[in-house]
Amino acid sequence: MSEAISKISLRIKGRLMSASEVERTLVRLAHEIVEKSNGSKDLALVGIKRRGIPLAERLGKLISGIEKRPIETGILDIQFYRDDLTTADIRPVVTPGAIGIDIEGRDVVLCDDVLYTGRTARAALDALFDHGRPRRVQLAVLIDRGHRELPIEATYVGKHVPTSRREIIEVKFQEIDNDEQVLLVERVD
Repeated sequence: MSEAISKISLRIKGRLMSASEVERTLVRLAHEIVEKSNGSKDLALVGIKRRGIPLAERLGKLISGIEKRPIETGILDIQFYRDDLTTADIRPVVTPGAIGIDIEGRDVVLCDDVLYTGRTARAALDALFDHGRPRRVQLAVLIDRGHRELPIEATYVGKHVPTSRREIIEVKFQEIDNDEQVLLVERVD
């Protein structure tokens, strides 16, 4: 945790989802993805680093169970694609296979934990297209909290949570945090 972030005091306002609610939501999202994708023939799930990765992997396992066939999942690191970096003229070098799967001509579902301003999703699209040209790209998020700064909308949403700008959604996944829940926290001055 950076020094600036560690000095910010946060107060938990409430729990939005328990572990079982997260699991039920993922099952519902998996069924929605299968339904809207007309199966899973050319489907690939790509998790946006960090908490989009366990989301993509879990959805992939659930869809594999529904469709009785393996679903490929990949990892997308967007840190050099952010438009809020201070080094504006540096363009990342993308190495083939960095995602871990071939996305050319496939239906790709980008996965992230929270949709907020839309800037992460925009950066993910830039990064994704540097790896190939998918047939279709959709976005799946566990939480949509509003406050868009870009015209980005998720195709699959676990839960809509209207928030103020002072509030923060904390998604905790067992794979990363050794905890499983979604919290609403608020900055305290």
